[in-house]
Amino acid sequence: MTFASRLAAATLAAMLCGLVPAAAQQPVPQQPAPQPPPRAQPSPDTFGPDELLGAGHKFFGNVSRGLASVIERAVSQWGLPNGYVLGEEGSGAFVAGLRYGEGTLYTKNAGDLRVYWQGPSVGFDWGGDGARTMTLVYNLPSTNAIYQRFAGINGSAYIVGGFGMTALTANNIVLVPIRSGLGLRLGANIGYLKYTPNATWNPF
Repeated sequence: MTFASRLAAATLAAMLCGLVPAAAQQPVPQQPAPQPPPRAQPSPDTFGPDELLGAGHKFFGNVSRGLASVIERAVSQWGLPNGYVLGEEGSGAFVAGLRYGEGTLYTKNAGDLRVYWQGPSVGFDWGGDGARTMTLVYNLPSTNAIYQRFAGINGSAYIVGGFGMTALTANNIVLVPIRSGLGLRLGANIGYLKYTPNATWNPF
């Protein structure tokens, strides 16, 4: 075998050896990172998280730092509301208690409505409080449908950043009251709230 043929054979062998490591060193295709679930988009009838936060920040003012977390929790559990109530309430309890409030129901396509609520409560609770309240309203077929009794949903209590959240339901409508500061007495929420078109002292 001549030098030229040996050189050609060695060159060919080197090229083949070089191809094998090169192939072995090819980067493994990267799997795309899992994308977060799409953020719920508001419809013409519902309020998006940004709209709720904007209304909440204006309403609660300087104490609204933990509001975003509570609204995010509510949206993740129940979706986007088609209404919300901004108002104030007071309550007092010694084991059994009462809660009274008033505010305005806001909707996108059915106008705004003045509402009042009152109801009894039972629990390991005592004292009195007053609070601003933002209540998210889900599956409301008409504004007048809010005038009924709403019972608490077990296991719905949630507290973060100075805000407390519970949930009430009746006839597939879900109300999620979000209370600030002194309104966090969750023990007072074992009961129901009755919404009425006029103020009344009768909680039953």
